[in-house]
Amino acid sequence: MQAPPPKEEEKVTASHILVAYKGARGAAPSVTRSKEHAKRRAEAVLTKAKAGADFAALAKQYSDDPGSGPRGGDLGAFPKRAMVPPFADAAFALKPGELSGIVETDFGFHVIKRTQ
Repeated sequence: MQAPPPKEEEKVTASHILVAYKGARGAAPSVTRSKEHAKRRAEAVLTKAKAGADFAALAKQYSDDPGSGPRGGDLGAFPKRAMVPPFADAAFALKPGELSGIVETDFGFHVIKRTQ
């Protein structure tokens, strides 16, 4: 008897904007803002996104993620275990098209938009 095929892990597709601060995990040396300033900046970006600003354009302008920022924040499809828990929990709780609130991780403050 053959074993059943492994269940495919659930994935979501999302984009994000990362606002890093000095000392955050993986922050570029050029990032000099304080944690408080980073949070205020993330809140301002979230306000713009909620007001209908183009998320990809906001990511290109504000995101400190060198990988996804230039791609409009696009992270592609990922399983929950691929991301740090606060980020994964927030991304998986969203419905397609929804925006998260501010999500804090060791990397900084994120605004997440689930795309699929």
